[in-house]
Amino acid sequence: MLRYFCEERKNLHVIAAGSMLETAIDFEKNFLVDRVEFVHLYPCTFKEFLIAKKEDGLIEALNVLPLPESLHSRLQDLFKEYTLLGGMPEVISTYINNVSVLSTRSIYESLILSYMDDMEKHSRSNSQASVVQQIIPSCFIEAGKRIKFEGFGNTNFRSREIKDAFALLEKAMLIKLMYPSYSVEPPITTNKNKSPKLFALDVGLINYYSGSQKEFFVREKLEYVYHGRISEHIVGQELAAYSKSILHLPSFWIREKKQSSAELDYIINHEGMVIPVEVKSGSYGTLRSLMLFVDAAPHKYAVRVYSGGFSREKQKTIAGKNFVLLNLPFYLVSEIDKYINLMIENY
Repeated sequence: MLRYFCEERKNLHVIAAGSMLETAIDFEKNFLVDRVEFVHLYPCTFKEFLIAKKEDGLIEALNVLPLPESLHSRLQDLFKEYTLLGGMPEVISTYINNVSVLSTRSIYESLILSYMDDMEKHSRSNSQASVVQQIIPSCFIEAGKRIKFEGFGNTNFRSREIKDAFALLEKAMLIKLMYPSYSVEPPITTNKNKSPKLFALDVGLINYYSGSQKEFFVREKLEYVYHGRISEHIVGQELAAYSKSILHLPSFWIREKKQSSAELDYIINHEGMVIPVEVKSGSYGTLRSLMLFVDAAPHKYAVRVYSGGFSREKQKTIAGKNFVLLNLPFYLVSEIDKYINLMIENY
């Protein structure tokens, strides 16, 4: 059908949507050159969640720099609610209409089962379909962790089989493999020979499948849910959604030295600098990986995302380098570029 519209009805602009679209048309790549523009859509962001809840005042307030402190508790509660649900549109709509997390269970179930069914249909062989079917559940359980391909998900599949299955899942945007980087200045280059971090399509699906939903009602801070992996995942989900290019998504930073190894949650490009982003509660002294990055970087700026309020503070690394730490609440990740600029302007 796409070929027909392109060749016979050139006056029409056609939008084709669907998670399996890229996979389905992979066999016709020769037809697509210069004729199709791809736009990657992500799950709803926190701002879009606020739009769905008709929180117009809060949406306007997010554009005020800095945000009034009086709104912190309300926005923090709403962000935790959003992270519990995730960004799948039908989940959000059903929750808002019923004001009940229980009302969304059948939707999560249906989504996961439909993804498994779709992936089976679009697998290139029966053996690949078998691999995909067996690893999809593990993708939601292992999300947020660095993984090994060989035997992923407690299977007996070889590394090559798992890699091919992951490639199919990535095309459908059900997962994202984030490879580490050693970069402290642009360009950010990643090392495909190192173990990647696994990210799933949506944090709400992870919460549902992993059984971590109940933790949201007993854990005081988002950082404590599912061993800290949920808070890190939702920050990555927000950063990806607001990324200026699908080719420049966030990465994570590693340092591999004897007795001085480190792993930093995210690094992002910002106006000619690579900015470190750590998702962590607790005292400043726990930010060891962030400080090691700052020591190696040619600038003095760093970001910590956490459950606390917005602040900027002058700090010093263990090695003695002075730097500026931007403490950013989860609900302001969408505005991270503006707040980094604010930090740079004032320091």
